[in-house]
Amino acid sequence: MRVSPKSLAALALIASPLAWGQATAPAAETSPHSFTGKVALYSEYEYRGIAQSSEKPALQLNLDYAHASGFYIGTFLTNIKWLEDTADVLGTTMNARVEWDIYGGYKWEFVKDWTLDVGYLRYEYPASKAIYPALVKPNTDEFYVGVSYGPATLKYSYAASEIFGVPGSKGSDYIELAVNYPVMEKLTLNAILGHQRYKGSQPLSGNFDNGQFDYTLWKIGGTWDFGKGWTAGGYYKGTDADPAYFTFKGKDWSRDRVVGFVAWTF
Repeated sequence: MRVSPKSLAALALIASPLAWGQATAPAAETSPHSFTGKVALYSEYEYRGIAQSSEKPALQLNLDYAHASGFYIGTFLTNIKWLEDTADVLGTTMNARVEWDIYGGYKWEFVKDWTLDVGYLRYEYPASKAIYPALVKPNTDEFYVGVSYGPATLKYSYAASEIFGVPGSKGSDYIELAVNYPVMEKLTLNAILGHQRYKGSQPLSGNFDNGQFDYTLWKIGGTWDFGKGWTAGGYYKGTDADPAYFTFKGKDWSRDRVVGFVAWTF
């Protein structure tokens, strides 16, 4: 889930004033508004190294608006399966099959070639409820701050609510270093190193320490630009998460695997 705003510019030029005795028409003003959309198909939806669609394909949509001032807002939609599977294992039911994210923030160049990005992200799971009476709803609120230089971005996210249905987990955080380095005209190398930390404990589960869910993740792969908005690629991802806490219905959501995708940006 990342915002990629585009700006459009137009320049109108009439015949030479020496030939026609006319002044050159002024350049048309650049619009301060930009809108971007992206449709993508992934072999699997995984987020922060953990499978969200139970190793099934995921169709995703991004819609973004950005203003020249640095303000932006956007939304993200994808199918999921982890809530249904978790509820099934716990002996209950859940019909939440969609993740709907809403985000907004402000991005600006605070020093030459250095960009700061601060914002808010809401993870919404329509039709969701507490997976189990002792648990909480998975809807999550995060604030984030990121700094970018060249192809690298370092980003920190802080959960202002309990995170993804884990009781007592308010204050959990995630830090990530992402590098998107163009190695050829059409090929970009993508790499991520991140760490997810869970805060708090669960009194109703014998004061279970949520820190046992902590893990580090890594991803490396590439994206090929076919032109006209079309891209495709893949990456290998892995984590050091404890499989005991991420295995449901015989599938380890944290295991190493290859993920492929194709996308169209408009």
